[in-house]
Amino acid sequence: MNAPARVFDEALPAPLVWTFDGPFERCLDDIEDTLRRAIVMVGDVSRVALLIELSLPALKRRVEAGDALQPAWGHFLERTARYGLPASPRVRHLRVAGPLATLVVAYRN
Repeated sequence: MNAPARVFDEALPAPLVWTFDGPFERCLDDIEDTLRRAIVMVGDVSRVALLIELSLPALKRRVEAGDALQPAWGHFLERTARYGLPASPRVRHLRVAGPLATLVVAYRN
């Protein structure tokens, strides 16, 4: 006999959202620092899901200004992998102008 499905009546908390603009490498450093603080605030890395939204028009401007995407992106992924997150950050590319990056941290209580 199958066990009845459990109903979760607690609403998920609103995600934490920060925006970053400026040189690409500095944004990644700031995202990592903010991520560390968010993990401390949430208290348990296993309850965290990450989304990084990258504005393609802003990224294009940074590349035209001389910013390199590699090796900074690879180093960022290597460093964040050490935090024990359940999954790598998901990246969504936006075609609208805006800040270079937006970090969204979703979590469960």
